Amino acid sequence: MLLSTLHLSNMRNYAQLELEPAAGLNLFVGRNAQGKSNLLEAISLLGTGKSFRTSREKDLIRDGFEIASISGEAHVRAGTVRLGCTVTATPRGTRKMYAVNGRGVRYAKFLGSLRVVTFVPADLQLVSGAPAGRRSFLNSALAQEQKTYYHELARYQKALMQKSALLRGDAEPDADLLAIYNETLVEAGTELMLARDQIVRALSESAAMVHAGWTGGAERLQIAYVPNVPFEVPAQDAIAGAFAAKLRALAQQERARRTTLVGPHRDDVDLQLDGHSLAAYGSQGQQRTAVLALKVAEYSVMLERSGEAPLLLLDDVLSELDPGRAQAFLSGVGGFEQAFITATHLPEGLSQARVWSIDAAQVRPA
Repeated sequence: MLLSTLHLSNMRNYAQLELEPAAGLNLFVGRNAQGKSNLLEAISLLGTGKSFRTSREKDLIRDGFEIASISGEAHVRAGTVRLGCTVTATPRGTRKMYAVNGRGVRYAKFLGSLRVVTFVPADLQLVSGAPAGRRSFLNSALAQEQKTYYHELARYQKALMQKSALLRGDAEPDADLLAIYNETLVEAGTELMLARDQIVRALSESAAMVHAGWTGGAERLQIAYVPNVPFEVPAQDAIAGAFAAKLRALAQQERARRTTLVGPHRDDVDLQLDGHSLAAYGSQGQQRTAVLALKVAEYSVMLERSGEAPLLLLDDVLSELDPGRAQAFLSGVGGFEQAFITATHLPEGLSQARVWSIDAAQVRPA
């Protein structure tokens, strides 16, 4: 998977940009606030359709303008694909439109056309941060890989929103309507939990091997899926039955607390080192090494399951790592077809990289 061209128009601090990235490693070097993160954000948008930095989509539009556009051409296993994303500010809010090969498409059709694995400084909070960040990590990886996962996730979130609104109402919730919402939650939620269980198992195996290689086997990294609805067998019937049973058991509590207490929107992922909580007992260095191993695992699992290497985006992460960890990480993903790295200075140990300089949103070969 190779991104051959990238065009930006009024995106963040870029007025116009035409870029032809090289295969292999592309290194973008520049001072802070020159547009390095904005560039990687744009590439990520072509893969995920969303920003990894903000939920305020209006922030993507350059000051003083109403429309921002990001487009590019990529070579994938199926051939060449042209992707476009337009962000428009209107009096009623911000609107995004997507295009594949010149035709407007819905987000679900756009998602996954170009797969990306992104590593930003905020990802170092995957260990110690809130469960929502770890769920988002799983959702992003699975939605790019499986069209059905995004469909079921959207279906689940819609039913969850409807049920929660019903529970918050002044009147006693309508029992029949509540049953309909619960049925949808069980159907869609079961698919989410099955997919999450499978990918966490794959990530755990891959990350443990990578981590052991880096530490000489001195420490054992374990990653486990912690579903809100426990199940003994990762099978559809078993999960659906456990989900429905827990909904029945907590029905009164949900009504009393006026919120939905059961379902994968409360899932988590547990990271342990030698059987102990990494968040509670791991040093900062141990936590960083674990996250690096998790990101290498994400890349490897996505490659193995799709048969196609995703784009690798590293936003100013190497500067936060000592030279040993930085080199170990790059070696771990050494099979990448194309990678984009930003840095404030030329990192040690990088060879055969196409180096670009960024200054005031101007990108030039260094």
